[in-house]
Amino acid sequence: MSSTRNPAGTSLHGYGAVEPSSDRFDVSDVTSEGAAWLASAGTYPRSTLALWQERPGAPVVLPCGTAFDVVNAPAIFGRRMLDRLWDEGPGSGPVATYRGRMLLFAAPGTAQRLPSLLDWEEWGSRADEGAGHRAAIPPLLCHGTGDAVTVPALTAAPAPAPAARLESRWLVAPDTRHPWLPGPEILLWATVRAARAAASAAVRISIFPPADQDAKVYDVSRRR
Repeated sequence: MSSTRNPAGTSLHGYGAVEPSSDRFDVSDVTSEGAAWLASAGTYPRSTLALWQERPGAPVVLPCGTAFDVVNAPAIFGRRMLDRLWDEGPGSGPVATYRGRMLLFAAPGTAQRLPSLLDWEEWGSRADEGAGHRAAIPPLLCHGTGDAVTVPALTAAPAPAPAARLESRWLVAPDTRHPWLPGPEILLWATVRAARAAASAAVRISIFPPADQDAKVYDVSRRR
């Protein structure tokens, strides 16, 4: 879903323009300004936008460390982090799923700082396993300067290819040239809250819920 929804029945075409489409409205589409922000992460943003103009359904590899960092978490734990951010915190920046992982876009510098904060709070990779902290936090991959990530296509996969949509899609799609991005302190808070929620959970969470149950709306008007 997008942080600001596109008008019903529209999809991204090229860059800087939104034109009508016969496809069914899907809130996971990236807006033209969101595409411009994503492209700004690369060395040749105009080339990236030109590629998307020709192939809006193509995923693209973008470098981290300038426009954004990415915190890469297992899908279920990442969803718990996302729920904490929206239900109890300031909201999130863009978020995507890719091959069973959750990609939370964060402020540049987060990839370097977050692991240190987790270690300081004794939740990180150097924490004592006997204390029981690490069992609640799965490995988080923090992508920053020198790393790159594959971002989903700008538009949702068409109906004949639902498997591709499940494998790679936007949950909170970029919709502005200057999105708000959480920093390491906010993601530390969300990680710890998600870990505590996982440890105390008493209900079964299905990886493949019925179709409408995954359509949770994140109210961006609450974003601080």
